[in-house]
Amino acid sequence: MANNQSARTATINRKTSETDISLYLNLDGKGNADVDTGIGFFDHMLKSFAKHGLFDLKVRVQGDLIVDCHHTIEDVGIVLGEAIKKALGDKVGIKRYGNFFLPMDETLILCAIDLSNRPYLVFESEFKSDSVGYFDTQMVKEFFYAISYSASMNLHLKKMWGENDHHIIEAMFKAFAKALDEAVSKDSRITNVLSTKGSL
Repeated sequence: MANNQSARTATINRKTSETDISLYLNLDGKGNADVDTGIGFFDHMLKSFAKHGLFDLKVRVQGDLIVDCHHTIEDVGIVLGEAIKKALGDKVGIKRYGNFFLPMDETLILCAIDLSNRPYLVFESEFKSDSVGYFDTQMVKEFFYAISYSASMNLHLKKMWGENDHHIIEAMFKAFAKALDEAVSKDSRITNVLSTKGSL
C-alpha cells in the first residue's frame, strides 16, 4: 500500500486465493480510467464512476471468474473502499457529506454519503433480471456494501424510479460518483474536520 496525502492518491494491492487486485485512485483527477476486471459490464460501471466523479482510476484484476463474478466484484469493492479511505487521510478540510439525485432516462437514483468513519449501508432497489451481461444484479448491493465498510462511510442508495436494470445500475454508479466527489471536496472555511468531536 502507498499513499500520497498531498495528491490524495492511493495504490492498493490485494491478493487472495480468489482474486489478485491492483488499484490506483486519485481523488483529484480528471476522470481518466484504465480498467480491466474481466467483466465487461463491471468495467463500464467503474469507468462511469471515474468519469462522473472526476477521479483517476486504474484497476487490474485476476479473479476466479470460472466460479462466478462474486469474488471479483466484492473484492474490488473492498479495495476501492480502502483506496478512498487511504487517499482521504485525516479528512481535514473536506465537506464530509455529499448527495445527488441522478436521472438516466426513466430511472432516478438518490445517493447520499457521510464520510463519518462509521460504516453503514442502506440500499433500496429491486432488479427484474438476474444479470446484465456477465454481471449478476445481486452483486450491486454487495459491491456498495463492501465499499461502505472498507471506506468506513455511511452510504444510502435508493431507486426512486426505474425499470431497466442497466439504467438503474449505471445510474447508481454515477450517483455514487457525484455524491462522493462532493463529500471529498474541500472547503476553505473548514480548517479542521467537520465534526464537533474534533475527529472522524
